[in-house]
Amino acid sequence: MAPPAVNAAWAEPPGGEPAFAVPPGYPVAGYRIGERIGAGGWGSVYAAHRAPQEPGGPLPEVAAVKFLHPGRLGPGQRHTVLQVARSEMRFSRRADHPHLIRTLAVLTLADPDHPELDGAVVLVMERAARSLQDVLAAARPPEPPPDADRILAEIAAGLRHMHTAGWVHGDLKPGNVLLMPDGTAKLADFGLTAELEGTHAYAPPLGSPDHVPPEWWSQRTGARGVALRTSADLWAYGVLAHQVLTGGLHPFLGATARARSLAALAYARGSAPLRLDAGLPERWRPLVAACLTADRQRRAQLDLAALLATALGGPGAGAGMSVGAGVGGDTPGAGRVPRRGRRRSRPVVGAAVLLTGAAALLQLTGAPEPSVGASTVAAPPPARPGAIPRDADVPAALRGPIEDAARRCPEAEITPALLAAMLKAESGFDPAAARPATGEYGVAMWTPSVFNAWAQDADHDGVKSYLDPDDAIAAMGGYVCWLGQRFKEQGYLPAELPALVTAGYRSSEKTVAEARGVPARWITHVTRVLGYLAEYGGGGVAGP
Repeated sequence: MAPPAVNAAWAEPPGGEPAFAVPPGYPVAGYRIGERIGAGGWGSVYAAHRAPQEPGGPLPEVAAVKFLHPGRLGPGQRHTVLQVARSEMRFSRRADHPHLIRTLAVLTLADPDHPELDGAVVLVMERAARSLQDVLAAARPPEPPPDADRILAEIAAGLRHMHTAGWVHGDLKPGNVLLMPDGTAKLADFGLTAELEGTHAYAPPLGSPDHVPPEWWSQRTGARGVALRTSADLWAYGVLAHQVLTGGLHPFLGATARARSLAALAYARGSAPLRLDAGLPERWRPLVAACLTADRQRRAQLDLAALLATALGGPGAGAGMSVGAGVGGDTPGAGRVPRRGRRRSRPVVGAAVLLTGAAALLQLTGAPEPSVGASTVAAPPPARPGAIPRDADVPAALRGPIEDAARRCPEAEITPALLAAMLKAESGFDPAAARPATGEYGVAMWTPSVFNAWAQDADHDGVKSYLDPDDAIAAMGGYVCWLGQRFKEQGYLPAELPALVTAGYRSSEKTVAEARGVPARWITHVTRVLGYLAEYGGGGVAGP
C-alpha cells in the first residue's frame, strides 16, 4: 500500500529534512504521535493513533496531525504561515460534507518543556489511505486509474458544496485530493481556502503553478493577498480532470511546472491552441475544454453540474455547453493534433514532400541526394507509434522507461523506437557513459546544468539524477516531446520530426531554427539515429 497521504503543500522540505521533529508518543488532542509521513519547510505531518485511555466515542482510531511552526521562520514567512493556518482553521471548523476532509481538532501548543514545539499550530485531521497524486504516479498514460469517473464526480461534489457555501478552495490539485480506505475522494488542504466577499476572496500568493489559471500570473498582490474567484477552481478542475482521465498527462505540454505554465499562458494569449490529449474520452472533452476557457468571465458562467452530467451520460446531457465549447481553437471531440496551416518557407533541395526519414534529412540539410540503390534507403516509419520490437538490442531494463517516456508525449511521432534509437546513438545504452570533455553523462548524455531544466523523478525515490536511467530517459522524453511540438508549430511535416528532434536534442531548438533544418555539424549523428530507427521498424508496433 502507498504511504498515507498528507497535505502536499507541506510534503517536500528543502533538503528532505523536516522543519522540526515531534517525539514518538507525544500527546495531542486525544492522540499519540507516530511516524512522520510528510514534511515541508513550514511544518510536518505525522500519523497518530487514538490514546489508549481515550474512549472510542466520535474520534477515529487513526488520524493525521499537521504541525505548523511559524516561530521558526522569518517575519514575512511567519505572517504568511499564520495567514494560511488561520484560513485552514476557519474553514475546517465550518466544513461539513462527505467529500471534504474533516478536521477533528485545531489548537496552538503551549509546551515550554519542548521549545521546538512551543507555539506550533496543530491540526488533527482524518487520515486517508493515499492521495490522488499517488494514484496518478502509478498510472500508465494514457490509461485512467480505476473509478476515474466516480473520483471526478466526488471531487466536483465537494467543490460545488464549497462554492455554494461561499468559499473558494484556491489550491485544487491531485496532491490535495485524498482517497479514503474505501476509495471515497475528499478535498483536503484548506490553507488557501478563502471566503467570498461578493465575487472575490483573498489569499496569499502561493498557488500551485500547474493548476492556477492564466490570469493568476498577471494579478497584483495587495495588502490582503491575491484575489481569488470560483473560476480559478474551475480551471484547476479542468486540468485535474484531464490528468485523471489520461493517467496523469497535463493538458499543457512541458517537462517542468514552469514550462507548462508558459504553455498555458501562450494558449491564453491566443498564440497556441488548446490541444487536449487524444486519450481523453470523447464524452469528457466538452467539460475539460469549458473549464479551460481562457476568459475567466466566460469560465465563471459555467454550470459544472450540467457539464458533469453530460460527461457521465446522465440527465442533463447537452446542457451547460454554451460557454467554453471550442475554446482556444479546440472543438469538442477534437483530438490532440498539431496545428495545421501554412508551412514556413525555407530553402530545400530535393522533393517538396518528404516521405521517409532519410529523405527528410536530405532536404533539411540541403545535401544532394546520393546515388544509391533503393535498398540502402531507410524504410518509412509507420504513421502510428508503437512498441520497440521484441528482438531489438534495447536492454530489457530500459524498455519500460523508454515506453513510459514516449507514452507521456501526445505527439504521435515521438515513439519508443525513436527514443531508443537516440539513446543508442548517444550512449550505446550505457548508464555509466561519460564525455568529461563536454560534460555529458549517463544513458541520455545529459549536461548536468541542462538536465536541471527538464529533470524528472521518474522512479519516485526523491532524487532527480541524470545518472539514473529512469530519470534521464523521462527527462529526455519530455524535452524531445517539447522539441517535436515546437517544430510542428513552425510548420515542419511529421516525417521531418525524427531528424529535427535528434538535432535539437544534440544542440538546441534555437540552433535548428537558425539553420532551418539539421545543422551541418550534426548530419552524421542524425544519420546514425535514423539508421537505428529503421532497424527498429521506424517505431512500428511489435508483434504479440
